[in-house]
Amino acid sequence: MGARPTAVQIVITGTVTCIGKAVFAAGLTGLLDAVYWKPVQAGIQEGADSETVALLAGLSADRVLPEAWRLTEPLSPHRAAELDGVEIDAEALTLPPTDRPLIVEGAGGLMVPLNRHTLYIDVFARWNAPIVLCARTALGTINHTLLSIEALRARSIPLLGVVFIGDRVVDTQKTIAQMGKVRVLGRLPFLRSLTPGTLSASMQELFRATDFIGVDK
Repeated sequence: MGARPTAVQIVITGTVTCIGKAVFAAGLTGLLDAVYWKPVQAGIQEGADSETVALLAGLSADRVLPEAWRLTEPLSPHRAAELDGVEIDAEALTLPPTDRPLIVEGAGGLMVPLNRHTLYIDVFARWNAPIVLCARTALGTINHTLLSIEALRARSIPLLGVVFIGDRVVDTQKTIAQMGKVRVLGRLPFLRSLTPGTLSASMQELFRATDFIGVDK
């Protein structure tokens, strides 16, 4: 018998922190009927992103994989780990095999340190899984997004495309697409009422599963 085919693996990262990346990750996990994993969670006292994603995507426990590292303080992972008296072993972070598509959520942006030697982007380069880059539509996003695109391409990391989060800003979105020579996968607006139902409906309306995994869902 041959080896079992590997399920689709997609890494979600952002241009900056606190832009709604976890909400989009929840939406995409639901849209693709996937499994969710956040390897490193810093700030567990404020609630873990895995809990938010499980609630918003309506996931059973077996579709939310446990974090490799759970850190107390809501800081950069390298510093949060130091305060907890540990050091993140970045080399030990490997993509887990799954039967369903796997959605992996990073912490903050690409250049977030995991320890004093390794950035998250270094781990992404080793994984070589397609990246979905979440970008806000507010002022400053052109610079942040183009820098992130350049960093990914400098390391030959596959970039699936950009997802915008926030209000529609036509010129900003167009400028990033043109100057970054990147595919725009869609835009998730801020939802006045954020519930599993409203998120699922928005994802179904605004995104196509085929743009992420190449098959109809």
